[in-house]
Amino acid sequence: MSVIRTPGGLSLRFRPRALGVGAGAALLAAGFGLVALGSGDYPMGPADVLRTLTGGGTAAEQFIVYDLRLPRLVTALLVGAALALAGTVFQSLVRNPLGSPDILGFTQGASTGALVVVVVLGGSSLALAGAAVAGGLGTGLLIYALAWRRGVHGYRLILVGIGVAAILTGVNGYLLTRAPLMDAARAVLWLTGSLDGRGWANAGPLLAVLLVLAPLVLVGCAPALRMMELGDDAAGALGVPVRRLRLVLLAAAVLLVSFAAAAAGPVSFVALVAPHVAKRLTRAPGPNLVPSMTVGAALLAGADLLAQRAFDGHQLPVGVVTGVIGGGYLVWLLAVERRAGRL
Repeated sequence: MSVIRTPGGLSLRFRPRALGVGAGAALLAAGFGLVALGSGDYPMGPADVLRTLTGGGTAAEQFIVYDLRLPRLVTALLVGAALALAGTVFQSLVRNPLGSPDILGFTQGASTGALVVVVVLGGSSLALAGAAVAGGLGTGLLIYALAWRRGVHGYRLILVGIGVAAILTGVNGYLLTRAPLMDAARAVLWLTGSLDGRGWANAGPLLAVLLVLAPLVLVGCAPALRMMELGDDAAGALGVPVRRLRLVLLAAAVLLVSFAAAAAGPVSFVALVAPHVAKRLTRAPGPNLVPSMTVGAALLAGADLLAQRAFDGHQLPVGVVTGVIGGGYLVWLLAVERRAGRL
């Protein structure tokens, strides 16, 4: 760990390797974005894309970049960063590498809210996004209430979350069987996780939430979160208000997951895999919040680029690609851990 001291007496501590991983992942995400903005039915070279982004380019190029391709890219970056940050917070709070919104039920809650709008109310895309946020928040409150017993401990949160996730999965399946064919097809596409047709209206709310919650987690809660990984008793002895901090962090993580689902659907495995990848690259203890965010953004931007270009003339939902990548990574990780004798 390196320390920089300012003339005013303040000191800034950072890990050079973690800083390098975060910068490298950010550059990788920018590279994926540059390729995505220039590829498609109207191909553009990197120089043309950069010229258009800096105010040049023809009217057609500006329309293609700013109105068609850039909103999708920005949504992908924001969703990846939000899911990775939420996944890191969940894994730190429950002190379990499998702690993620996909497993704990929060993603399923957002899906239930969206399905109620699609199947029962037949609402618009805006109503679907709002219902996904409401479903995620409602599920978070339910899990917190059921897991509460003189506080919320990690193992109880995991067990209650898995149970709620199983119940909501059944509810979601039932809602799909009750939907008309066209509504069911629309709902299945959303449930898979898709960035197709995303515009600035999808990216705007998530950006606002990230601008508020990311500094709160990164600056206000990160030092105490590192102490909480030592255990509640040790953190409390060091002066950390464990119960209040856990509630704040859970609320922030649930909001991030809910708004990410509202923007792109319940994209799978990003919240689970990105923190693992960041930790293996940084080789540093602690939550690795910033590297996880940049890795999550690069992962989703790369997955969306692959989803658009892997099959000529046919686009895949980005959730299919993240599912394949995430599932393959977990199988590889389990094999490595087994060979090392840790399983």
